[in-house]
Amino acid sequence: MSNSSAPRYPLVLVPGLLGFIRLLGYPYWFGIVAALRRQGAKVFPVLVSAVHSSEVRGEQLLERIAQVLRETGADKVHLIGHSQGALSARYAAALKPEWVASVTSVAGPNHGSELADFLQRLAPQGSLRERLLALLMRWVARCMAWLETGYRGPRLPIDVAAAQQSLTTAGVAAFNARYPQGLPTTWGGEGAEEVDGVRYYSWSGTLQPGITDRGGNRLDGPNLFCRLFARSFRREAGHCDGMVGRYSSHLGKVIGDDFPLDHFDIVNQSFGLVGKGADPVGLFVAHARRLREAEDAVAGRRPACR
Repeated sequence: MSNSSAPRYPLVLVPGLLGFIRLLGYPYWFGIVAALRRQGAKVFPVLVSAVHSSEVRGEQLLERIAQVLRETGADKVHLIGHSQGALSARYAAALKPEWVASVTSVAGPNHGSELADFLQRLAPQGSLRERLLALLMRWVARCMAWLETGYRGPRLPIDVAAAQQSLTTAGVAAFNARYPQGLPTTWGGEGAEEVDGVRYYSWSGTLQPGITDRGGNRLDGPNLFCRLFARSFRREAGHCDGMVGRYSSHLGKVIGDDFPLDHFDIVNQSFGLVGKGADPVGLFVAHARRLREAEDAVAGRRPACR
């Protein structure tokens, strides 16, 4: 992608649960920001609460978008959200569509996560397990805040219960009732590609024996956790990335839902240790080109890339 094919609008990258910008210099979007910037894109990884509801994180995201618009003079931004970040991006676009050119969901739990449902059953509200899990999550989030080197601003709030509920099937169903833009009308289908002037896209991966457990993933601890987490899936057993189901991820135009990538591989974690033959960075670079072509289509120069 040359500078002439880089999106005109800035790309705002929104992390998922327990997300960050950089921990002691190590980036959440490993290799992705640098690759996009080399091609001429204006890229802004942002921070929202590591553990909180999608709506609270979405309100924080609106503040980050406003800041990016002021700094760049741009009229709009492209939002790219990973995991829960996709829900917060959807929230921001629903409330301020005039600020958003597109929303892209990367392994977003757009119909909830079966893993979140399993954890809710395992540690029901008020139980000792739930209190211990909440304590662990708060401790991890606070440690990450201390190690964060990419954010300078006020301390962001933490609410473990709100985060947990936001990711369950029931919690996301309630969210979807309020913010349905881009959602498929049938399970496993595609949603409207454009709503209120905002274009919607999604892509996700699945665990694929012989592929996602080979290559760099042989040395990647998060891949092992994804394979363990995948055992909690029932509706999409064998069709998930370890945290999000293949069809649950669908939003707007589905770029692909079976890339050989686990939930962490899809943002090139950890240190680019991904499965055999996988290229998560290439997906982002190709998508930036797609977004530019969509911009040109809106301007009436040529048809959008399908």
